Amino acid sequence: MPVLYPIVKVRPEWLRDPEDMGSKKKFWYLAPGEQAGYWLFKYPQAGTGQHWAEKIAAEAATLVNIQCAKVELAVFGSEQGSATKAFTGGKRELIHGNQILVRTVYGYDPERKFHQSSHTLANIWQAIDRVFKENTGASRAKLGLAEYLVLDALIGNTDRHHENWGILRKRVGDRWKGFVAPSFDHASSLGRELQDVRRERLLAENRVGEYAEKGRGAIYWSEDDRHGPSPLELVRRAVMSYPDLFPPVGKKLEKLDEKAMEDIVNRIPDGWISSIARKFAVALLCYNFKQLQELF
Repeated sequence: MPVLYPIVKVRPEWLRDPEDMGSKKKFWYLAPGEQAGYWLFKYPQAGTGQHWAEKIAAEAATLVNIQCAKVELAVFGSEQGSATKAFTGGKRELIHGNQILVRTVYGYDPERKFHQSSHTLANIWQAIDRVFKENTGASRAKLGLAEYLVLDALIGNTDRHHENWGILRKRVGDRWKGFVAPSFDHASSLGRELQDVRRERLLAENRVGEYAEKGRGAIYWSEDDRHGPSPLELVRRAVMSYPDLFPPVGKKLEKLDEKAMEDIVNRIPDGWISSIARKFAVALLCYNFKQLQELF
């Protein structure tokens, strides 16, 4: 049996500030002791597995050495949720993708989070080139973002909208230094929105791959498209169009196998995830992993 993930018990006296960004209910708290630091507690939307999806996604990223915000399973009172550790603060400031794109892509609407067809991979690369004046900095940033696209494909994350990626910057002497922020907000992954009846049907009919391929991502390929391709399809196209950016993350995937992914999921305690949701999450990870292996 794998060692189960610990559960953080958030105490009322730790609470600090509510968080207004995004659609989900959440608040900031300041933890003492071993978990010292600012953390964002997020309640899952009713009837979803957003809390365990966040944890599994973070553990998968850690396993293949993709930068990701630290996530723990957490409870506040009687309610289950997830806690994400802050990666800003001190001299580090997060500039979200929409703040970057509106400055670098003509006519970009930073307020239109959903169905934002200008949120294309080509526009993201263009924005990175304009933010990082030196080629080495732009190349590093693109390599980091390529890793996040592959992580999204692995976990089936369909919510990489323009506020779910960004650049961290800090003041160094008389100039700013920027780098890609750790990947964050992976609640829309691993079939977290499905009801068990549908999960069971998809598994019984061997249609997990169909579910993965039909997912609509938040990064578009063309501004003329009606919706974004699935996270897997986006990576397939990107690997062909930007062949220099993806081999390094392909090498990182060599650390994965089906047993490792099964262990990541099985460390979620009973009472947090149903047995059929657990089985579906493993099947989805395995399908996506096999598709990525074929690319690399």
